[in-house]
Amino acid sequence: MRKAIFKQPEYLSQLESMNVLQSPRAGRVLAKWLGGIGIFLLMVLFLPWQQNINATGEVTALSPENRPQTIQSAIPGQITNWLVNEGEYVQEGDTILTIREVKDKFFDPQLLQRLGAQIDAKQASIAAKQQKAEALERQIAALRDAWKLKLDQARNKVTQNELKVISDSTDFVAEKVNTSIAKNQFERQQTLYDEGLKSLTELQQKEQKYQQAQAKLISTENKYYTTQNELINAQIELNSIDADYAEKISKAQSDLSLTRAELFEAEGDLVKQRNEYANVEVRQGRYSIIAPQDGFVVKALKTGIGETIKEGEGVVTVMPRNPDKAVALYVKPMDVPLLEVGRHVRLEFDGWPALQFSGWPSVAVGTFGGIVQVIDFVETDNKEGKYRILVTPDPANDGDWPEQLRLGSGVQGFAMLNEVPLWYELWRLYNGFPPSLEEETNTKATELKTASK
Repeated sequence: MRKAIFKQPEYLSQLESMNVLQSPRAGRVLAKWLGGIGIFLLMVLFLPWQQNINATGEVTALSPENRPQTIQSAIPGQITNWLVNEGEYVQEGDTILTIREVKDKFFDPQLLQRLGAQIDAKQASIAAKQQKAEALERQIAALRDAWKLKLDQARNKVTQNELKVISDSTDFVAEKVNTSIAKNQFERQQTLYDEGLKSLTELQQKEQKYQQAQAKLISTENKYYTTQNELINAQIELNSIDADYAEKISKAQSDLSLTRAELFEAEGDLVKQRNEYANVEVRQGRYSIIAPQDGFVVKALKTGIGETIKEGEGVVTVMPRNPDKAVALYVKPMDVPLLEVGRHVRLEFDGWPALQFSGWPSVAVGTFGGIVQVIDFVETDNKEGKYRILVTPDPANDGDWPEQLRLGSGVQGFAMLNEVPLWYELWRLYNGFPPSLEEETNTKATELKTASK
């Protein structure tokens, strides 16, 4: 039926012009090819496409100690000798270069010996002050013992004088009574004599006894007052001894305190001298700049002989021998929330032949696998404001990275996300939408439910 419908009428086939106007064969072939290509492209739009985040970076080391290290001089100095050349391998502890002193304070070649002599002299001074302090302590102890003894003697003397005063006062009172009795007897005898009842001799005897009683009373009174004075003097002597020994002990304690202060000051000076000695000893050990670890001398930051270097100034850069290689990629802030530790990454190293299909990693050639190990919490110090991530080799995918890689080589990385149809990816890129995380979100929800069960 179709042939009958499109069959030309007989009268048209007889016209020469119609035969000339027939479609050329090449046009029909082109139309078929274009139609096939269109159908192919339409089918391609429904192929699965793996979304990814594209980032660039460089090869680095995961551990900070395995990154290129700038060796600095701890002290200022002047270069005297280079012992290695750039590119040479050095082991930990090898001397790279030597320097000499530039500060006049440390020019003396016998500085350590002189400091040691000062320390010895200070130690002898401290020992002498310790002996003086011990002697003063013994002197104070002896003064305290003598003070106690003298006080006991003085108190005993005061007690004796007090008892003597009591005894003399009793004698004085007794003599007063005796004198009064002798007086009365003399007066009665005088009366009797006046009346002629007693003789003159008897009167004179009573008078003599009365005078003797008065003399003895006066003697006893003088003795009593003398004993009182002796008691007062004994009490004064007791107070004098107390004050005298208190003054001596106070002076000795003052000398002891002064000696101890000098001792403490000398001990402080000794500590300073020992500290200075240790600092000079350590400083002299810094004249040789040594390699902190095994590696290769990359670059000499100071060259020549006699060049002066400052304290803390870099001298040479050393590259560790076997760094744990990693890749530092710098991603945009909008892509950071899409990444997580453990995310797979495909890497293309500069200088390494590769054919990369970012959406079809299975057909890529010359790329290597990696795993996101670190995601910085703050943006890196660059003008673009990107975040740094560290990627380590994925042993379960493509094995190790090439041994020829050197730190600092350029890298282009593709962090793999979810699979979506190609048409969806084109539509997303055209509209500027973020990659789809629906599958990842569902997976995390399933893991959380499983963990809760």
